[in-house]
Amino acid sequence: MNTQGRPAADSPIARLVEAFHRLPGIGPKSAQRLAYHVLRAPQQEAQELADALLEVKRSVVLCARCQDLTTESPCRICGDASRERTVICVVEEPLDVRAIERTGGFRGLYHVLHGVISPADGVGPEDLKIQELLARLRDVDTGVTEVIVATNPNLEGEATSMYLGRLLRPLGITVTRLARGLPAGADLEYADDVTLGRALEFRQEVR
Repeated sequence: MNTQGRPAADSPIARLVEAFHRLPGIGPKSAQRLAYHVLRAPQQEAQELADALLEVKRSVVLCARCQDLTTESPCRICGDASRERTVICVVEEPLDVRAIERTGGFRGLYHVLHGVISPADGVGPEDLKIQELLARLRDVDTGVTEVIVATNPNLEGEATSMYLGRLLRPLGITVTRLARGLPAGADLEYADDVTLGRALEFRQEVR
């Protein structure tokens, strides 16, 4: 500890606080609370947290087909023969797959981009799983006729949608966008099931 009662910058506590602070949505104060919670927790609880972190890094991989997070490849959805294989829903992140699945209104397949085009953040098309999507669509055996672009209705999501539309239409595939059941600036992860279900039902073609 220094003279102000704060842990030294190179101490285990400071490193733990910094590790939590690097997580999305975790500010400095939240990072400190999490770190001191771990310190006060029983040894077994701390060990379980450490084991869970290591296990998820060891066992979770990207599905070779849809790029979703999974413990086996192909994932459960891609391997489900009852899914509609002519429609692919393109989403930004794995959590968006979970959100759409909760509605029970979509029985097609997915493709996860792992982000959106955002020049301000230095993210271009080459940084996303777009080439993997193109490889799926160019495979004549897949028989895909429609791609639903389900990116978030914000500036980056719209830019990504328009880019995919220009890229995919020459392949003879119908490219649709989620209907405006979702408010501008909203995230799929936080949308309620009814709103998200209606947005899927009344999707529109990307022009």
